[in-house]
Formats: sequence, structure tokens, C-alpha cells
Amino acid sequence: MTVEREEFERTAQLVFDALPEPFRDAVDNVRIVIEETPDDRLERRKGYRPGTILLGLYEGIPLTKRGTNYGMYPVVPDTITLFRGNILAISRSPHEVSEIIRDTLIHELGHYFGMSEREIRAAGY
Repeated sequence: MTVEREEFERTAQLVFDALPEPFRDAVDNVRIVIEETPDDRLERRKGYRPGTILLGLYEGIPLTKRGTNYGMYPVVPDTITLFRGNILAISRSPHEVSEIIRDTLIHELGHYFGMSEREIRAAGY
């Protein structure tokens, strides 16, 4: 499956914009970036299972871990990375690309909202 980077980025933005407003509006200080594939550093992270295809990654301080002093000092944005090459590798159509981006984005936002991997998977993502 081939989707140009600009189209992939546009699709990711459309997917985010289509999330329910209360959910989308609760996202604060998070940037979404597109990378081709994870580098070795990411694949050595705790929780990564060899043989799996990493579609996305959340890095930051989940809402449930932010104390009352969060934001009282400069804080770099949390980051959700979508791995374009891996998403395209398992997609068979542009529609499926959009669906996988949506599921991956919701999965990573689950981590942002403080959900564990088990809780997110139990919710279907």
C-alpha cells in the first residue's frame, strides 16, 4: 500500500478532528508526529514485544499522573508518534489506512488519559 506522506498526515489530522468533541477537547499539550518506522531505541523500550509491529507510541506524562504543579514550569508537549511505514505495511486500502490510524491514535490517547495497555486492549484498541 502506498500513501504519500502529505496524504498520510492529512488523514491523521482528519481522524483526530473527527474524534468526539469532549474527547478531543480534553487533549492538552500533546503533539502528533509521523515517523516512518521505530528506531532501535524505541524497540528496546519496556513493554515492546519482539515480533510485533509497532504502529504508534505515546511518550509523556499521562493526565492521571500530572500533579497540581503541572504547567507551573515549562513542560515539553507529550508526543504521540504514528509509524507510517508500519501502518502502510499492514493496510490493503486507503480506507483501511484511515481505520488503522484511528485505532492507533485512540490507543495512544488511551495511554495519555492514563489507561494501561490491558485496559486499552479490553476496550477494543
